[in-house]
Amino acid sequence: MRKYPVGIQSFESIRTEGYIYVDKTPLVYKMITEGKPYFLSRPRRFGKSLLVNTLAAVFEGRRELFEAFTTEYGIEQPQLFIATTNWKWEKYPVLRFDFSVGLETVEQFDQYVDNALSQYEKLYGITHPSTAANVRMINLISAAEKQTGKKVVVLVDEYDNMMLHSLGNAEKQKTVRERFQNLFGPLKSEDSHLQFVFITGISKFSQMGIFSKLNNLENISMQPAYETICGISEQELVTAMRPDIELMAEQQGKTYDTMLSELKANYDGYHFSRDKTDVYNPFSLLKAIKSGIVDSYWFDSATPSALIEMLANMPPIDIMKVDGVECDASDFDRPFDSYAAPLPVLYQSGYLTIKSYDRDMDAYTLGFPNSEVRKGFARCLYQYVAHQQHQDDWTRSTLQMAYKRFRRDDVIAPFIEALKVFFAGVPYMIDDKGEHHFHAMLYTLFVSFGADVVAEDLSSKGRADLTLKMPKGIYILELKYDDTADAALQQIDERGYAAKYALDGRPITKVGLAFSSKERNITEWKAI
Repeated sequence: MRKYPVGIQSFESIRTEGYIYVDKTPLVYKMITEGKPYFLSRPRRFGKSLLVNTLAAVFEGRRELFEAFTTEYGIEQPQLFIATTNWKWEKYPVLRFDFSVGLETVEQFDQYVDNALSQYEKLYGITHPSTAANVRMINLISAAEKQTGKKVVVLVDEYDNMMLHSLGNAEKQKTVRERFQNLFGPLKSEDSHLQFVFITGISKFSQMGIFSKLNNLENISMQPAYETICGISEQELVTAMRPDIELMAEQQGKTYDTMLSELKANYDGYHFSRDKTDVYNPFSLLKAIKSGIVDSYWFDSATPSALIEMLANMPPIDIMKVDGVECDASDFDRPFDSYAAPLPVLYQSGYLTIKSYDRDMDAYTLGFPNSEVRKGFARCLYQYVAHQQHQDDWTRSTLQMAYKRFRRDDVIAPFIEALKVFFAGVPYMIDDKGEHHFHAMLYTLFVSFGADVVAEDLSSKGRADLTLKMPKGIYILELKYDDTADAALQQIDERGYAAKYALDGRPITKVGLAFSSKERNITEWKAI
């Protein structure tokens, strides 16, 4: 097993310590030779910081890191694309600002900026700096250019990190926004003294209002040419990482194709432009290959608390309507904290991705990129509803254990009884429009458990509410609101919902569930 840089953002460390680096320098070369001021939006842990580090190494003239060489550990590192080009490898003064360092208060923000500017001022001989951040930035750019004879490079990583962690605090948002405008506002007027500007974040820069004065940035976030500049494409996976997938497959007693399909189902599916080039989540993919275990890594690492906070501020979300919902192109320009329109927020955060694009209508269809996110989002939505109703861990644990028994032993009765306990503790649901909110909650629960479940399963005569595909059988579930379980079973038969699975080979069980509007719970159920 080769070395994989899980969580390592230093380009120098990756190269000198023998880690695998998927060569992104063709796109780096394109960017630095075809333009100057750029902005890139990508979800967290998608390689933005590594890209910033790579750009810094290029502009610092560190050609040796890009050439082929053997590390002190005896690992051969291949030559990267940019080393084969006519890039001159001149050393430019590079000013870097990384706002992913855990700033929580305005005071911490001010201290970080003051410290960063002070270090650069000392480096470039400014002994009596101004007290105003914008003046300090202008003087710093001037001094750096004068001392080195080269134009200045400015790299800003995760510019919106503090903004995202202060959503809902209007006063703090306003203060931080003003600080950013003051610090980076001069970059536009200083354009003739700048060689390159690159800013990264999660949210589109126009949405925060931070860079309203810096409107010359080229936003490459949704440009097809740069779709794979962060993350790992299918082509990169099956070439640069094929030996490791083969070893992973061998260790698990699977074929290469089966292992690749499993990785694809869990970590692929991100699309960052209308061209829809498949991109794998690099954090989860590298963790899986390194550990040899396909599991939830990106979603479980930090996102649940942030997502629950989002859900608390958004209108109630129906997971069945989120996956496959349409979104106008103009929706992506809504303010990030406009929770009245949550879809762009969920897209930029990495929970949803582009599934299709209608050129005539200039509209996008969004959906979950893969199983890891779909399952994690459903689990988070379930936890949010349970949290709002102060459900205890015992209730959630009981329901999960009942589902595991259902899946393993093909016994449905304990699971239905556990569902009754759960619904008894959830007086408020996703939507309060009769049958649908019970339907939506059941679907959410099944998805959160990782079940193979289909909502509104189409047949020639209608749609089954839920089809649950278990290892030992297929369950057709029909829900009736203020009606009987017999009526639900009758509908399954009359509309032939089970017919499409006649050749599946697994036994088919039809389940009728009756919900009471008065009891707000399952009052009757039958399975045949």
